[in-house]
Amino acid sequence: MTRKILALVLASLMLLALIPAASAETAAQWEPFAENVSITIPVYDRGQAGVPNVESNTWTQWIQENFGNKYNITVNYVAIPRTDVMTKYSLLAAGEQLPTVLMEYDYPKVTQWAADGYLTTFNMDDFAAVAPTYYQRMVDNNQLTYTQINGETYFVAAYRPYYDTSYTFQSFVRMDWLKQVGYDHVPATQAEYLDAMRKIKEAGIAEHPCGGVMITGVGSDQNYSYREWPLNEEEWAKYGDYNIPSLGWTPNYKLLKYENMKYNEGLTNPEYYLLSGEDDKSAFINGETYQYGGYISAAMDWLTAFYEANPDAELAIVPVNGKVDAEAGTTPGYRTDNPFGMMVGFSKDATPDQLKAAWMYMEWLTQPENLFTFQWGFEGDNFNYVDGLPVSVSDYKGEHTMGFNNNKDYWCITLEARQAGTIEDVISNNLPHDLPQDFTQDVIGWYYDKCKVRDAGWAIANALYSVSMEAEAEYQTTLVNLYKEYRDKLTMCPADQFDALYQEYAQAYLDAGYQEVIDERAAAYAAGNSTHLLNQTAEEVDLSK
Repeated sequence: MTRKILALVLASLMLLALIPAASAETAAQWEPFAENVSITIPVYDRGQAGVPNVESNTWTQWIQENFGNKYNITVNYVAIPRTDVMTKYSLLAAGEQLPTVLMEYDYPKVTQWAADGYLTTFNMDDFAAVAPTYYQRMVDNNQLTYTQINGETYFVAAYRPYYDTSYTFQSFVRMDWLKQVGYDHVPATQAEYLDAMRKIKEAGIAEHPCGGVMITGVGSDQNYSYREWPLNEEEWAKYGDYNIPSLGWTPNYKLLKYENMKYNEGLTNPEYYLLSGEDDKSAFINGETYQYGGYISAAMDWLTAFYEANPDAELAIVPVNGKVDAEAGTTPGYRTDNPFGMMVGFSKDATPDQLKAAWMYMEWLTQPENLFTFQWGFEGDNFNYVDGLPVSVSDYKGEHTMGFNNNKDYWCITLEARQAGTIEDVISNNLPHDLPQDFTQDVIGWYYDKCKVRDAGWAIANALYSVSMEAEAEYQTTLVNLYKEYRDKLTMCPADQFDALYQEYAQAYLDAGYQEVIDERAAAYAAGNSTHLLNQTAEEVDLSK
């Protein structure tokens, strides 16, 4: 027993550094509700094979048994398709079935819910009285500024460690293919990349090595590396958000010109516009494309499948870029995550008891002992202790099989990443160790390189606004759909027609509502109702040191 207690303390070392003193006294004062209170919590349905039903499984039952039953609360979960979040919430609202909690990563989405009347306002002091641990963490990390719109409190903010140096998404490339065409390193410039892709195509290794996937709109075509430095703060505030693609802005023009070139050279799959994310993944697994990226975790089924299909293959991860590529007009600039994780709001239809029950759920889940179990599972099944730290069992399949990415879509309501030990320990425990290649040191090195690039001033956070953005709410869906149409036409048009067509579509995009969106953002910026750039200058980084 002593060893397990010591191990748990060590495993929670980083977590405890992020969480204020546990509110055991507050939890002890909670009384069960006299009458049963039912709450509904959203959880992403990512369409992943091999994970439990997101609405009902071992872990939802564990929550009910250990939290719900104790306080006479029924905890329900509702599946939210990850690729169609806004449509699902609008359907729930139309059917008067909004969940008690509404949460999303993207600030414009939650502000749209506020503008659409989905959310209730509340008194933050009331939240703090029920959930003091959660509240104090927001105070300690300067997150309260994000919780209000027009002076009214709508949200609480989960915490995102390493938000500006996130290592959890990695792109893997065919190093064996690169070696076949004369490269001993992953291409570091656009010119090198194009040279390598052309040689791979000419050698018959892959017909369309760049692959391709249909444009989904939201989050597509992030153009941070194409922006000119020092950044113009007003332009950043007007065009920088990636939820509505910035068709017509110079960085977007440069990016699409590049995509058009790759398409016309046959490097991109000519049927990319028909291919889903799953098709893109399958093409990589089947040895048809050079690169695929995904979130790392202790169990990565698609990497396992890749090595089973390509037992002699060698992969590498795309390194951090620390240099300006003057010829291509790109920089090491990249988008940081927001300083918060999930932005959490509450339904306009929630009763006072439901609000309190939801806040109790969030506070209970934030306590290290409860969060640890939800993140790591059960010793002997989901993880084992090694040198006092938990190490996930990547191939466990049984009663306690965890949801996507170690149950993340449940516990993200409070924290965005598992924490146990040093950053090296955290990375190691979030990677599989049963593959032909171990990428632990690669990702650790990648993380420290990212820190250097951030410290040199290349990290860009999107502008956020403390007022409701009505034009964004009104035009976002229209503009996203229009962008998908225009983007495909611009990608596939003959190269000599690109410039004229781009200007035509950029004007049509402005006329369809984008002009009102950027005008609204400019007005909010001018009125002092937006965040500001933290660093407007940057320098190249020597990542060899």
